[in-house]
Amino acid sequence: MGAPRRAAARRATQMELAMVLNSSLDQRQVRTQAIEAVTSLLDAEVGSLLLVDERTKDLFFEVALGEKEEQVKQMRLKMGEGIAGWVAANDQPALINDVQNDPRYFRRAQTITDFVTRTMLCVPVRSKGRVVGVLQAINKKQGRTFSEEDLENCLTLSNQVAVALENAHLYAELKETFLNTAEALAAAVEKKDPYTGGHIRRVVEYSMAIAGHLTMPLSDLEDLRLAAVLHDIGKIGIKDSVLLKQARLDHDEIAHMREHPLVGEDILVHIEQMKGVRKIMRAHHEKWDGTGYPDGLKGEDIPVHARIIAIADTFDAITTDRPYRKAADWKTATDEIKRCSGRDYDPSLVEAFLRACEAGDIIILGNR
Repeated sequence: MGAPRRAAARRATQMELAMVLNSSLDQRQVRTQAIEAVTSLLDAEVGSLLLVDERTKDLFFEVALGEKEEQVKQMRLKMGEGIAGWVAANDQPALINDVQNDPRYFRRAQTITDFVTRTMLCVPVRSKGRVVGVLQAINKKQGRTFSEEDLENCLTLSNQVAVALENAHLYAELKETFLNTAEALAAAVEKKDPYTGGHIRRVVEYSMAIAGHLTMPLSDLEDLRLAAVLHDIGKIGIKDSVLLKQARLDHDEIAHMREHPLVGEDILVHIEQMKGVRKIMRAHHEKWDGTGYPDGLKGEDIPVHARIIAIADTFDAITTDRPYRKAADWKTATDEIKRCSGRDYDPSLVEAFLRACEAGDIIILGNR
């Protein structure tokens, strides 16, 4: 292949890798994609991404590809230690085709991993004018050596990785702010009804414990947590005479209390990004057999997140003191949920709930 064709192929590969790197805002996924990109672009055996610990200034292996990943990720380098530490400390790349004879080589890594490093390309990853990490490609395949062209490609990729990491970091901060805002809304309910506030906190923990015994994507887990935080936000619109009543509710009061999923949905109706969460909030009192409220949804027509929250909600209600009755014990609560499996609750989710209980992931949290 001639030089022009190689250059065109290289640019096409770089564009493809840039698209891959920017296809996700999940920090972990971006970091993994960065390593997959560097090994692919440079035809290397393995690669790694080291990040700078902001507290200690050490470098730690955030992602490492290859059979020795777990051993590698247990290692840390002081700033300036090893080739990667030198690159980070000096903010300069390193192209080394005889690693074993380089005085900067961190030989303890070879002892720990039993992996022989022959050639290495190592470049700094910069963000906002400072080094935040180091990108490594190790051992050019088929016994070849890294070239200046490889170094140029790796530096270009490093810039793309830095942008992708920064975008993912900003997105994570935005999500954290969003969750904090949701928790502040839940705290507003707690100010009105201390029971409800404690209940919200516990339902979040129970819901996530149930989800831990299912196979759910990260995005679904995030939606579940947010919906669990906000599921009772509509109670802020319920009359104090009903919400704080120290006795059983009468027929009209029950009807008014059952408006809270609709009130909660209305509170967030103008936030487009909360569309999915609003559906979950609205449906958390629906029942598997279709006898729930407010819409009488049945079976899998009920969002799965709402079905999880319904179980967590009930478990907490049974195991918490109420003005008109004392809290029941763990066995009574689990027996009641098992009894209502297939009627009130999705049987498969009841099984996940019971697995979580057996694993010790769900314990009675009481009124804390």
